[in-house]
Amino acid sequence: MSAKDSMLIGEMLIEEGLITPEQLEQCLKEKKKSGKFVCQVIADMGFSTEEKILKILSGQLQIPYVKIKEKKIDKSVLQKVPAKFAIHYRLMPIDFKDGILSVAVTDPLDVHTLDDVKLLLGYEVCACLAGEKDILESIKKYYGIGADTIENIIAETESSEKPVVFSAGADDSEELADDASIIKFVNQIIQQAYYDRATDIHIEPYEDELKVRYRIDGVLYDAAIPPTIKYFQSAIISRIKIMSNLNIAEHRLPQDGRMKVKVGQEDLDLRVSILPTPFGESVGIRLLMTKMLYDLEELGLSSFDLNILNEIIKKPHGIILVTGPTGSGKSTTLYACLSNINNHESKILTIEDPIEYHLKGITQINVHPKIGLTFANGLRSMLRHDPDVMMVGEIRDIETAEIAIRIALTGHLVFSTLHTNDAAGAMTRLLDMGIEPYLVASSVECVIAQRLVRLICPECKRPVDEKRTVLGKLGIKEIPKDAGIFEGKGCEACKHTGYRGRTAIYEFFVLNEEIRQMVLDRRSSDQIRNKAVKFGMKTLRNDGIEKVFRGLTTVDEVVRVTPKENLDI
Repeated sequence: MSAKDSMLIGEMLIEEGLITPEQLEQCLKEKKKSGKFVCQVIADMGFSTEEKILKILSGQLQIPYVKIKEKKIDKSVLQKVPAKFAIHYRLMPIDFKDGILSVAVTDPLDVHTLDDVKLLLGYEVCACLAGEKDILESIKKYYGIGADTIENIIAETESSEKPVVFSAGADDSEELADDASIIKFVNQIIQQAYYDRATDIHIEPYEDELKVRYRIDGVLYDAAIPPTIKYFQSAIISRIKIMSNLNIAEHRLPQDGRMKVKVGQEDLDLRVSILPTPFGESVGIRLLMTKMLYDLEELGLSSFDLNILNEIIKKPHGIILVTGPTGSGKSTTLYACLSNINNHESKILTIEDPIEYHLKGITQINVHPKIGLTFANGLRSMLRHDPDVMMVGEIRDIETAEIAIRIALTGHLVFSTLHTNDAAGAMTRLLDMGIEPYLVASSVECVIAQRLVRLICPECKRPVDEKRTVLGKLGIKEIPKDAGIFEGKGCEACKHTGYRGRTAIYEFFVLNEEIRQMVLDRRSSDQIRNKAVKFGMKTLRNDGIEKVFRGLTTVDEVVRVTPKENLDI
């Protein structure tokens, strides 16, 4: 866009009172540096919103303004414009009638772009106005992630002598895996996962398609990818193997590896798992971000529970267990505890499978069962390094449990995890493993059970009208007067789920003399749990209910992740 056109648009916006002449001058200076469309610069600098600007331009220039998010675009229209054109020119085809192609653009005065599109596609072009962000999101939604990259690969392959095949041989896969386009496409999949706040990427081969899914806030969503990705299945998986230092010639056995990538300013540590299936290899990638480490205050604990945890982790000896299913945030809680007590006066050692985050000032060991470095063997060796605090990734067997308990009884503080449904269940799990009751009762100081619940999307949050339903679902008799019960309506920001982000709910089971006696008497977990509630333990369900009343999460989320309670108190 010329300086004259920018000035013309700026003057229109000044006339409408949207910006001041001084603000326009600032924007024109910034435009010279960035080369962006002047309206985008005005929005970026916060002088007005993009929607307000485009609506005014629409009226002044007699060009229709469209909300692409609300339109359903037919596949036949998309086929008129290749993905590489849409991405290069930042436009979105929205309709095709009587030989005229309607496209959404952000800059209606850029006649050169419209002439190029008309010349390249051979259609008359009619411009409509839309926001740049909406256009880019629509391109990803309808064409798929990396659609232009896949188009380029297909074009290059068609122009060469080699045909495109579903399953290339090892040599072909390796050759194509080093191709710049495949490298770019794999990077685009990882980048999009990061931008969508995904914790996992799943690349799943089926007979007639290759599916990519992202796990966001604990729920899987299909990623928008071009269907032609199936043709490059072997090359994509080979590229991931090369990045993870895995054997690309091995297709029959599972493989595990790691890789590091940089997205913007963020360093990502990716754990990669490959599994053989009848239709090719399936890939699971866990995204670990250094910024995901939290202080105790950021874990979602109530002030009461936070005080309990601060007291417990400062004890000189004993075992602190964190329980919950896979993906419930146990590692995050443990790392937050270790970070809180990490100082130059203490020696902290950990043994993990695998190390998820590297903590400065803490010595961390990765288990290697194939060479004999198990949790139990590692613990024995760690004890010779004069530690004050030790963390065991998981207590899986009686040998590890016995060593951890004996270490705790000899004056060390030990953190670990167990897979149980609630906090009290950790006692009976240890007894069922074969640990003597007196060892459990004398060593365990506290058990923390936790689950993750999704937070209500702040963009579409609204109050719940029917509160009687809430009472029935939660099994409670009354709702506090100051309680705010909300739900998410669903919007673009939360992918129409009504949720965005997660927090944890907790159950703190602190052992006292009466409970220790119950462990010695081998009482059931239900009996122990009922006794703990009498002493003031807040259950997972109760902590979830509190977060519902605070307007953080929904009733359905709490019911989904917590067991129904039958407390005999």
